[in-house]
Amino acid sequence: MSTIGEIARRAGVSRSTVSYVLSGNRPVAEETRRRIQAVIDETGYRPNASARALREGRTHTLGLVIPPAGDRLTGMQLDFVAAVVEAAARADLDVLLSPSGGDHERSFTRIVGGRRVDGVILMEVRLDDDRVARLQRSDLPFVTIGRTAHPDGTAWVDVDYEDLVARCVDHLADLGHRHVALVNRSAERLAAGYGPARRALAGFSAAITRRGLTGVDVCCGDDPAAGEACVEQLLAGAPEVTAIATVNEAALPGMRRALDAAGLVLPQDFSVTGVAARQPAEDFRPPLTAADVPVEEMGTQAVAQLRERIARPATPPGHRLYRPPISLRSSTGPAARRVS
Repeated sequence: MSTIGEIARRAGVSRSTVSYVLSGNRPVAEETRRRIQAVIDETGYRPNASARALREGRTHTLGLVIPPAGDRLTGMQLDFVAAVVEAAARADLDVLLSPSGGDHERSFTRIVGGRRVDGVILMEVRLDDDRVARLQRSDLPFVTIGRTAHPDGTAWVDVDYEDLVARCVDHLADLGHRHVALVNRSAERLAAGYGPARRALAGFSAAITRRGLTGVDVCCGDDPAAGEACVEQLLAGAPEVTAIATVNEAALPGMRRALDAAGLVLPQDFSVTGVAARQPAEDFRPPLTAADVPVEEMGTQAVAQLRERIARPATPPGHRLYRPPISLRSSTGPAARRVS
């Protein structure tokens, strides 16, 4: 494989002269430039990514800030990562994954200040998120998947969890359910101001009040074991509950095990609905009535917005709030009359 040194030797010039031709940083005599270019064409030399970045002023790499490596990513989080990577690849861009939070603060600092990427996509956004504030203070283009409490000045894509959970409650109320539970994300996420958890709770509370229902909200870790324990405790402490709305996709398999263990058949004895990606909703048994999060479309939109911000920094930031319809499947039905 040819190198800059080999190109320089064959063209009879110095390595620095070859570098000037590749980068365009300094003028080179036309005859010399043509001689160097002829050798480059003859050898099929392709400058590496660093040289390309030097020449064009860009790295052709996007940063994707993900939750800490110590946290097991949920299926939806992994789907977002895949959607961003695939959308970037279609645009001939690389993606640098960087964990954020806890012991990984230096990784985020390098992403923001190190000029290793042309722009950043930030996942798992909190209502009051210091990472967003730091990105705003930098001149690095960025887009968030999720949004803060005051998102007008930033570019973002998000799901309207408040509206969708409220519609899930309306669906259950229309089926005659009077005692409904919300299985939310973890207590730690709720306390930290994690956007989907806070907005889901707000939508649930508002809909319960509006429809005159009795509601109970519980927090649950992002894994099947937590889902199983959560629903076991819920059924023991609130046996009058006949339906669950949830935004905790990762806990669904465990929630199903707990309902099975309690002898509750869906949807004859109990109903479950919520907000989830399409595939986990369809894999649930019976298939889950849910607002299907358009993960691939959101990842693609986030990359498109970021590319626009990189190319035209003065363009007003774009916002895209998704409100997918509730797909009626088989996990919800009329409220069963409980026998005391």
